[in-house]
Amino acid sequence: MTVQWFPGHMHATRKAMAQRIKEIDVLIEMLDARLPGSSANPMLAQLTVGKPSLKVLNKQDLADPVRTEAWLAHYNARPGTRAIGLHAGMAAPARALIHACRELVPHRGGMVKPVRVLIGGIPNVGKSTLINTLVGKRAAQTGDEAGVTKQEQRIVLADDFYLYDTPGVLWPKIIVPQSGYHLAASGAVGRNAYDEEEVALELLEAIKRPYAHLLEARYRWGWAPEAVAAMPADELLGAIGRKRGALLPGGRLHAQKAAEILLTDFRSGALGRITLETPDEYAAWLEAALQAEAARAAERRSGSGGKRAG
Repeated sequence: MTVQWFPGHMHATRKAMAQRIKEIDVLIEMLDARLPGSSANPMLAQLTVGKPSLKVLNKQDLADPVRTEAWLAHYNARPGTRAIGLHAGMAAPARALIHACRELVPHRGGMVKPVRVLIGGIPNVGKSTLINTLVGKRAAQTGDEAGVTKQEQRIVLADDFYLYDTPGVLWPKIIVPQSGYHLAASGAVGRNAYDEEEVALELLEAIKRPYAHLLEARYRWGWAPEAVAAMPADELLGAIGRKRGALLPGGRLHAQKAAEILLTDFRSGALGRITLETPDEYAAWLEAALQAEAARAAERRSGSGGKRAG
């Protein structure tokens, strides 16, 4: 299975963003600190070529702090890019965002040349919650379902600082398979677009080695971390189900329920501070995906050429 999700309102959002981007000075892209590479929208990158960018790793309190530092260093090494970490309980997030944006466009500022900023990101990344914190009131609708915000709004954070909020948007085709699973595990994808059991198994494959101790601490099997790391993902999911009573009549595993338990524990942070990918891992996945896409395109060209020749 490949995870794909691009509802109709996202087409409209893309068109609206393409128009707005012509007028903005800085793009703030909200990323999920637990999956920074997978939650970076290539469509946004394409639309904003040449624009300064602030990468905000949100939910950093749920992410592995060591891996968060690696991702911040990765993004801060890029020209025209700044990266900072945020979380829901952080004091004065508006000050941090405004300061970082002003650093990126020092030639802008004042009433004559206000700083115009577009904030975007994937669904359910915490953007609306952050905006409500910034303005001190319920300016943006929030929820734990992907795709709550449906239209753009302008927010004045300072006399010369305008923030344009956009609906959460994915991109038409997710080419990195691991990204599809990670996005689904985080809740960025609508529930009708993936199979919970398959996503749970992929999540266990991603975390059982680097975070075996967290799995043991959560589910209390009484196993050594090395044993957890070596166990097949389907057996781990079964162990979670049996520990939490996700069973059918006759004691058979209720795999769907076990998967839901694991995904809920990951999304809520009950498993502990976990990041699903490192910069090097994501770069390798992306390179492999691009090569696969190029090979498929070459095969299609070859096939269509053969038909024409016939």
